[in-house]
Amino acid sequence: MFQRYQNSYFAYFLMYNFYFLSWALFSTLISVYLLDLGFRASQVSMVVSVSFLASMVTQPLIGYLNDRFDSRFVTTILFGVTILGSLLMMSTRNIWWITLAYSLVLLIVNGTVPIMEKLAVSSPFSYGKIRIWGTIGFALGTQISGFIYDAISPQAIFMAFILTMILTILGTLGTEKSQEQGPSTKGEDGRKVGLRTFLGNRKFLGYLLLVFLFSGANNTGHTYIPAMLNQERMAVGLVTTVISISVICESPVTLFSNRFMDRLTSKTIFTAVIILIGLQYLVYWLPLDLTYKVLVTLLFKHTTGMVFIMLNMKIVNSLVDKAVLITALSLVQTIRSLGSITFQNISGFILDHSSYNALFFFLLMTMVLSFIFLQFLRLPNGNEEALFR
Repeated sequence: MFQRYQNSYFAYFLMYNFYFLSWALFSTLISVYLLDLGFRASQVSMVVSVSFLASMVTQPLIGYLNDRFDSRFVTTILFGVTILGSLLMMSTRNIWWITLAYSLVLLIVNGTVPIMEKLAVSSPFSYGKIRIWGTIGFALGTQISGFIYDAISPQAIFMAFILTMILTILGTLGTEKSQEQGPSTKGEDGRKVGLRTFLGNRKFLGYLLLVFLFSGANNTGHTYIPAMLNQERMAVGLVTTVISISVICESPVTLFSNRFMDRLTSKTIFTAVIILIGLQYLVYWLPLDLTYKVLVTLLFKHTTGMVFIMLNMKIVNSLVDKAVLITALSLVQTIRSLGSITFQNISGFILDHSSYNALFFFLLMTMVLSFIFLQFLRLPNGNEEALFR
């Protein structure tokens, strides 16, 4: 019976659906939760920033371990640790213990993203058929978190997280060990690969700088969009409904990823993503009716994020040796965390002294800068391996 379950579609469904459902449960309403506990916006930014700092420090290690050892074993242990973090989050209202618990969970969730994406690309099934369950899971988690927050209690969200994470572990154990994993540190040409390989890759270093700007602004927007909509007198339950529908809106992008991800160049796709997010922030900045802000949230919030997740895999795969792919992806996650730390702190300062309009103007200008930088960055087209077919 276990042999039939091993490497089955159901195992990948459990892993992907409940991994992203757990992520949404734990993080979607963190700004609303902390503000409702009476903490200031700068304290909210501090909690989120420390979680990104913890991720930044540990992600290269997580990537290295997964390149060297069985990903199932490594990720199963890490997912078990998140349960301890959720128990702590549920039982405390002290800002420092909250910071510790939130950071512990998020460093693991952020650190395992590259592994999840690699498993989807290398599974026996097409990328879209696996990744779609991440979309559905995140949408369900967002909606469930709002229901639990309003109908039961905010702390009950963390108990639900524990249950869904257990299901994630069961799914992870059912996936097949990658044939590419092992103790070798040699690349495809037989030479050793390591940190010097990355430092000597100018295109990869340029891409990391772009990721710093882009992800800093994008992740900060994700953090404060629910609070911004809530400030516009939208109930928490309705906010989570809007967010969950916006996640569902990314489903066509996921299912039909092979129609455009393997045909358009990386630079073309990245340019489109930056323009759409810039348009989203422009609407948030202008004094427009709430209807327009909800509309761009539905259309762009998670759709652009999903495209970037796939795009990042495509770009990194074309820039580095396959022997250190997960390590490279983890390094990108580290830079994303560094960007998020920087922008979260700037944003907290802006909100303490100004308004959401000022915040989204700042994020808009960062997207403009990212667009300009991208035009000078030479990226491979990335279509040689057709990853998404």
